Amino acid sequence: MNTYSRVPITLIEGKGALVYDDEGNEYVDLVAGIAVNVLGHSHPAVVEAIKEQASKLIHCSNLYYNEPQAEAARLLAETAPGDLNRVFFCNSGTESVECAIKLARKHTGRKRFIAFEGGFHGRTMGSLSATWKPEFREPFEPLVPGFEHVPYGDLEAVEKKMDDDVAGVIVEPVQGEAGIILPPEDFLRGLRELCDEYGALLIVDEVQSGMGRTGTFFAFEHDGVIPDIVCLAKGIAGGVPAGATLAREEVAASFEPGDHGSTFGGNPLACAAIVATVKTILDEDLPAEAARKGEKALRVLSDLEDDVEDVRGRGLMIGVEVGDDDTAETIRDEALKEGILVNVTSGDVIRLVPPLVIEDELLEESLEKLVEITRNAL
Repeated sequence: MNTYSRVPITLIEGKGALVYDDEGNEYVDLVAGIAVNVLGHSHPAVVEAIKEQASKLIHCSNLYYNEPQAEAARLLAETAPGDLNRVFFCNSGTESVECAIKLARKHTGRKRFIAFEGGFHGRTMGSLSATWKPEFREPFEPLVPGFEHVPYGDLEAVEKKMDDDVAGVIVEPVQGEAGIILPPEDFLRGLRELCDEYGALLIVDEVQSGMGRTGTFFAFEHDGVIPDIVCLAKGIAGGVPAGATLAREEVAASFEPGDHGSTFGGNPLACAAIVATVKTILDEDLPAEAARKGEKALRVLSDLEDDVEDVRGRGLMIGVEVGDDDTAETIRDEALKEGILVNVTSGDVIRLVPPLVIEDELLEESLEKLVEITRNAL
């Protein structure tokens, strides 16, 4: 269906941070499936896990237990701070948000949610109600009622909307689709305090920012807070479709059998990929690598600070705001000609979310080319 604006190349193979099209052209992938391929393409640990599991059991219903699901849940629960030790498995980020919305309403008995301008949480009707962008929302109204949006980073605006019927506040610790927007210092901590004061749940959407991308396994760890519910997907399984909703034990206990479910969520094949991905991230300390490489990337891109509106990021989640939509598209297209894949978000922001395993030299060379391309386009 006519749902995507595609770049006119056909990718057929990938290895690490490199991909190849059907004409044999090589590209450095600084998009990584929009933050999905945290381990790059065809990582041996993920490939081997998929092969081994596919030879045993690809799918079984959640009417039964399966071992990879139990192991994936254990790994996520042990990695998450505090008592975020209950996991619901699904297939995507939007599904993980849907679960969070239902769980928050069930646990609190309340109806309202506070979300943020610029926020993106998915395209199904519940998650779309939390998403900000009017062009995503308006064609499909009426949406799920009870969602209000306030400016991102504005604690005072949040407090004005808080009352005893707010089930939850849903927030991205770094806004991805909005153009890699970092919150003010102590913003998440302030949200935690407001939620505690009013008895609401803090829901953190880590779909794009999680899995080590910002320099910690979960981006909310930068702020030293523990949410009530966390939404994960994208990089969770190294490219295999999967998502998860984590919740504190007290909150998760509100669900009863039949309240929520997923036919494919937690299937053995996806969970084997989750296990391989999470173990690799932890064993190779890829959050620390993302922090180090992100600092290097920002140093290279700082050469553009006098030419563009802004260069910003955290870890390997970086945005270059060029100030003009057409210019951003030109940079993307010229980068493609030079063998570099980047994408444009929020109209005028070049988004860079490369694999966490990208080699230092390859990253530096690609960004130096991107600096030159950007200058030529301005």
